[in-house]
Formats: sequence, C-alpha cells, structure tokens
Amino acid sequence: MEHTSNILFSIGPLEVTKTVVTMWVIIVVLGFVSWLATRRLKEVPGPIQSAAEMAVTKLQDYFAGNMGRDNARRYFPVMATYFIFIVVSNYSGLLPGAGHGFAVPTANLSTTAGLAVIAFFTTHIVGVKRRGFLGYLKTFISPFILMLPLNLIEQVVRPFSLALRLYGNLYGEEMVTEQLSGIFPLVLPLVMQVMSLLFCLIQAVVFTMLLSIYIEEAVGEEE
Repeated sequence: MEHTSNILFSIGPLEVTKTVVTMWVIIVVLGFVSWLATRRLKEVPGPIQSAAEMAVTKLQDYFAGNMGRDNARRYFPVMATYFIFIVVSNYSGLLPGAGHGFAVPTANLSTTAGLAVIAFFTTHIVGVKRRGFLGYLKTFISPFILMLPLNLIEQVVRPFSLALRLYGNLYGEEMVTEQLSGIFPLVLPLVMQVMSLLFCLIQAVVFTMLLSIYIEEAVGEEE
C-alpha cells in the first residue's frame, strides 16, 4: 500500500495518487506532442515532424536488430509506446519537485508491475495470433516435453523480472541521489543528475530490448 502522503484525492473508494496524476500528465503531454508532429504532414517537414521522423527511424532500426525488420514494423506501435513512456517517466525524476510535488511513475512498483503485466499478456496474445493456439502451446514443449516445467517457470518469472528491475533501479537511484544530496550538497548531486540522463535512457532500452526478444521468441521467424 502506498504511503498516505502520496494520495491527492479520492473518487468514491478509489484513491488517486501523485503517481497516477503524473502518469495522466505524461500521457496528455505525449498525446499533444504526437498530435503536433502529425497533424500537418509535409513532404518538406518542419522541425517537429523532422524530430518525430528521426525518432521513429532510430527506434525501428533498434527494434529490428532484436526482432527482425518485419516484426519491428508490425509491433512498432507497442514497442515505441513502451519506450517513450518509460523514458519520459524516468526523466520526470530529474525535474524540480520530483518525489515531493509529484511522483516519478517508474519509481513506483505498481506502475512497473502494470507495465510488466501488459507486456506479459501482449507476448502471449501475439504468439497465439501468429502461430495459432496449438502451435503456440507446442513451443512450451520444444525441443522436448521435459522442458515444459522450465518454460512455464520462465514465463512466470519474466513479468516479475521486468517489474522489479525497472522499479529497483529507478527507486534506488532516487534514494541514493537524495542521501548523497544531504551529505555532499554541492558537487555530487550535480554529477548524479548528469549520470541520470544516461541511466534513465538505459533503463528504457533494457526494458524494451527484453520485451522485443520475448515477442520475437513468441511469434517465431517470418514464414
């Protein structure tokens, strides 16, 4: 259960926390930026469209390295949504007031668990859709039936691994930065903030890299 200081207001029995409100704000901002980038597409793009096209190209190339060009295109909306949301959520922790005025979504276990559960079901849904129900079930006994228990355990562990890795790294980084700020209030916090710019990006890369690998394993090779 989240600390009561994180609760902003209630809608009936539903408690709305700083984490939830922060996610709402991030979703609205990303939606608005996406609308700006795509509302008037031109052959000679403006700055926002150029930045969006460059980001799409780079992300497609990155995912293609993990799951193949065709799969990267097919599942790009899901993969890119995960990547962008995690990156922006992580970077929100670098803004003034993070952890006090608002909460960093990915430093909350409920958020990372939700992302991991969606990833878990996404993997199996696309696997069944591409291979067929029986065809997908056969992958759990490949290369022989004795692999079934190990494969099932692996599937159960995956969402826990995704959730705890992202949460632990972001929460730990926040706690270390806060403690060091009290001990070395001048130089070290600035160094930690600079390192966080790379650290936050790496966490998004790792999460989506693992998800792309899981999806590639589920759907198999292109026929």
